[in-house]
Amino acid sequence: MIDKRLAQIATRIEKIKAALVALEPMRPGSLTRQYKDPRSQSGPYYQLSYTRDMKSRTDYIPRHCVREVRRLIGNYKRFKALTTEWVDLSIEQGRLKMRLARKP
Repeated sequence: MIDKRLAQIATRIEKIKAALVALEPMRPGSLTRQYKDPRSQSGPYYQLSYTRDMKSRTDYIPRHCVREVRRLIGNYKRFKALTTEWVDLSIEQGRLKMRLARKP
């Protein structure tokens, strides 16, 4: 049973690696629409906020680039989900291998 699960984990990890290689450029963060005058909601602009190397940053995004930046943010979210799954699977894989090694 353990061997079967180890094979499943190895297969999924290979699929994750392939998906990571296929990823396109990415950007972390959260894109929000802000207003120069929030009361009347006039003068809208977009800003991308993120933290990198323990520093909070904000980039102003031109309106014509919003769609592309949303796509880049989606790529980053996909990257994070894949790497999190890979780590979880690796932890499970390590535990199963240790359990196998203990058996006489």
